[in-house]
Amino acid sequence: MFRSQLPSVDATAVPADAVLLDVRENDEWAAGHADGALHIPMGEVVARLDEVPEGARVHVVCRVGGRSAQVTQYLIGQGRDAVNVSGGMLDWEAAGRPVVTGEGADGFVL
Repeated sequence: MFRSQLPSVDATAVPADAVLLDVRENDEWAAGHADGALHIPMGEVVARLDEVPEGARVHVVCRVGGRSAQVTQYLIGQGRDAVNVSGGMLDWEAAGRPVVTGEGADGFVL
């Protein structure tokens, strides 16, 4: 299957300065997200593709990795350098990586 060959990394392996695209819904994002991440809900990625930086590897994240895998596959199909963050924001949070709200307070993963 194609999905098994999809490039992926663990949350702990995402560089601190990486382009991180969070494709979760607005309520999930508001509860907590990675500081500095770009938020484009999965259903808006096609319409907002121009907002996804070109020329840099894009690390795509959702809650557990399913939605982000689909978006990663789409981005690769568009010629982008994209990689799925396996385990998603749940693994990100479990690894002790910072999760913040829009106000910069400590957040949590829905």
